[in-house]
Amino acid sequence: MPAKKIGIVGIPPLAVIKKLKDRECNIVDLDEPQIHLGMDVGSLYLPKVYCAILRTVVVNALYLDLDEIYIDVGPGKCDCALHVATILEDILKIPVNRTRNLDSEPFGTPISRTRMPLFEKFMAITRGVMSDSPHPPMEPCRPAAGFWGVPPRDFSILSLFPDTTHVYGWTRCMENKTPADLGLETYVNSAVPTVFFAQSFCAKTALAHHLARLHPHSLYLDCDLAAGNSARAKIEAFLELSGAKRPDGDQV
Repeated sequence: MPAKKIGIVGIPPLAVIKKLKDRECNIVDLDEPQIHLGMDVGSLYLPKVYCAILRTVVVNALYLDLDEIYIDVGPGKCDCALHVATILEDILKIPVNRTRNLDSEPFGTPISRTRMPLFEKFMAITRGVMSDSPHPPMEPCRPAAGFWGVPPRDFSILSLFPDTTHVYGWTRCMENKTPADLGLETYVNSAVPTVFFAQSFCAKTALAHHLARLHPHSLYLDCDLAAGNSARAKIEAFLELSGAKRPDGDQV
C-alpha cells in the first residue's frame, strides 16, 4: 500500500508529527507553493484580499491528491486558519483535522543564529516542521542584521540579506517547535538593525508594526504575494544605511 499523503498547515503538535512519521506518511507543507497555478483558482473559496499563505493553502489542497490534512488553528497559527479549516472541510472529501499546538519544550534555535545564507536558513527551518528531531548544534555568529517575522511567501527577498542575519519572530518559534510562545516571538535584539516583516492582511502585521516602532533601528515591511521593486529597494537601502552591508558588499 502506498504511503498516505498528508497535508499540514502551520505547525501541528509534535505528537502529530511523530504519529505521521511512525506511519511513514508523506508529509506536504501546504503553506508553501506546491502547485504552479495562479492564485485566482482558489478565489471561489477565499476573497482576494486575504492572507497569501492561506490562499496558497487552499490552492494546494484543491489540486494535490491528499489523503488527510492537519491544520493548526490555535495561538500558534491564527483565527483565519480556523476559518480556512471550516472551508476545506466543506469543499474536500478528506478528513480535515484541527489541532492546537501548545508545545512548550524548547528544541533550540541554532539555525536562526548561525552564519548561513538567509534563504538556506529559512529552507532548513521550514523543512524542520516535518521532523520530530532537533537541529544539530551550530556555531552562532555575531549578527549584522535581523529578520523578524513569518516566512515570506516570496523567499527571493531573503537573498538581499547578509549571511550574518539572525532570525527572530514566529520563524524562530518554528525552529524551536513552540509556535505559540509569544515571549520568544516578541524577542528582538535592540542592537541589531532589524526588518520586521509580515504578510499583508496577516494579523501579525500589528505585532510587527508595534515592535518596529519600539526598536531603535528598524524597517517595518509587509508584502502580499510577491515582493515588488519597492519592497526590495527599501530592504537594500535599509541594510546599506544601517551598515549591515558595506557599499562593496562585504558584511560587517
